[in-house]
Amino acid sequence: MADVRESGFKERTRVAAAREQLLDIPPIDRTERISLSAADGRALAAPVAARRNIPHYARAAMDGWAVRAEDTFGASDRSPAVLRPGDSVGPNTAVRVHTGSELPEGADAVVMVEATEQVGDELEVFDAVGAGENVGPIGEDVEDGQRLYEPGHQLRPSDLGLLKGAGIDTVEVAARPEVAVIPTGEELVQSDPDPGEIVETNRFTVSRLAERWGADVTRRSIVTDDREALRAAVERDLTRDVVVTTGGSSVGERDLIPEVVSDLGEVFVHGVALKPGHPVALGRVNGVTIVMLPGYPVAAIVNAVQFLRPLIKHLGRFPSEPLPSQAATLTRKIRSEPGVRTFARVTLSPTDDGLEATPTRASGSGVLSSVALADGWVVVPEQREGIPADETVAVQDWEHNV
Repeated sequence: MADVRESGFKERTRVAAAREQLLDIPPIDRTERISLSAADGRALAAPVAARRNIPHYARAAMDGWAVRAEDTFGASDRSPAVLRPGDSVGPNTAVRVHTGSELPEGADAVVMVEATEQVGDELEVFDAVGAGENVGPIGEDVEDGQRLYEPGHQLRPSDLGLLKGAGIDTVEVAARPEVAVIPTGEELVQSDPDPGEIVETNRFTVSRLAERWGADVTRRSIVTDDREALRAAVERDLTRDVVVTTGGSSVGERDLIPEVVSDLGEVFVHGVALKPGHPVALGRVNGVTIVMLPGYPVAAIVNAVQFLRPLIKHLGRFPSEPLPSQAATLTRKIRSEPGVRTFARVTLSPTDDGLEATPTRASGSGVLSSVALADGWVVVPEQREGIPADETVAVQDWEHNV
């Protein structure tokens, strides 16, 4: 690889092309069997079929009386059928039942309690019912052996309830992608910075995002801008699926991580046409993907959402759905550079006609508050040179839980 400190970014890869190269690898093939209590949010690695009927018995679907339907034929308000309340169902006898009760033997229908009146030792029925009426049959909800979910389905709490009811206690899921996050930079400290020092925040932010997206994350200590130290840090985590570094990814004097990764393996993208955060780099070493995020906090977040999120989803076999968005009217013009995908942070305000989106005044890639205090961002595509005020835009919720 040429010395990037001399060459600079002569070309910047489009976002879509960079992502395509990044995802040109198979998902991880590790699986594990886990209990339902630990399965929320996990992606299934094998199909799941019910192991029993739901319900596993015929049940009353209404409060009322279990009867033989034939004993109610012809019943009406003027000419009720007369039955005898009892403890079992037989010819012209009925048993009191409640919603969800097991249907007594001999019964094939339930008369709603509102359509009856008990007079002494007799039960008057004012409405005829057909066989199966007001009865939940065996397997009405789920049948034994019914295929419930396919591989790749991401389990939700409602799914877990259904699986439990269907006799399933464990499921086979795709193993979570293992991600190591390594902050780099000799100016970084954990707390109480002196002049010239910066409190390191990227490891915390990126790690939490990666965990939300489905990864198991190892957080590493700060590594200084030293070639051998950086090399050792990357090599240490080549047992993971993904290594994420923050800082040192540009073309300056101390931006060493792309060279280190190139020496160990391959850097296939260095510099992407997006703003903020074009100095991102992507590479691989011994089959392990290396995502080299810029050190500026906003740039790190933007690139993590654009590249690390789809990578984790792909490797972990999670469904990769678009980020949710809301339509809003832009209050001020957004400026952007043609050929560059721009992520403009905005705040949202309700109006009588919907929502207004106002671009944040602070927009630098190092101004963390510009995303932390924003309600989302507007993506300006490469083919546009800004978006004028009063245009309706889609405001992406980049911090959506999944």
